[in-house]
Amino acid sequence: NPMAGPAPLRNDTMHLTLHTSINTTAVTPGEPVSVAFDVTPKRNMHVYAPGKHDYQVITVKVDPQPWLRVQPTKYPPSEIYHFKELDEKVETYGKPFTLVQEIAILDTPAAKKALAAGPVKLSGRLEYQACDDKVCYAPMRIPVSFVLTVK
Repeated sequence: NPMAGPAPLRNDTMHLTLHTSINTTAVTPGEPVSVAFDVTPKRNMHVYAPGKHDYQVITVKVDPQPWLRVQPTKYPPSEIYHFKELDEKVETYGKPFTLVQEIAILDTPAAKKALAAGPVKLSGRLEYQACDDKVCYAPMRIPVSFVLTVK
């Protein structure tokens, strides 16, 4: 399928499996590009969704670039996890889910100049803190990058 993007990157941590994919690496200034983060928590693990709590929410951080505009990350609906010990109800993801990060390649003179030099690197990371039913683990960062060519 010529429309499909490049093969997804796979990262495995002790808490989850991440497949990161981009819809295209051949970009056109002024057009949006979409990066999907398919996250599969491992058995008994969960990560935090946006909500009314102080835990570290799973987030996509895109490194700023002069040719890039980053949109807010799209989160799927979360589920409520009940911590029996603390009697807390918290928004989490414990089943496979996808975060979508849209970016736009700017069509400005500064962006065109930066992009004229050849392929550019879109880089960033997924940050999260995972917990199981007993322990919360140290926060993690998974670096992600794609090389983009400008049409």
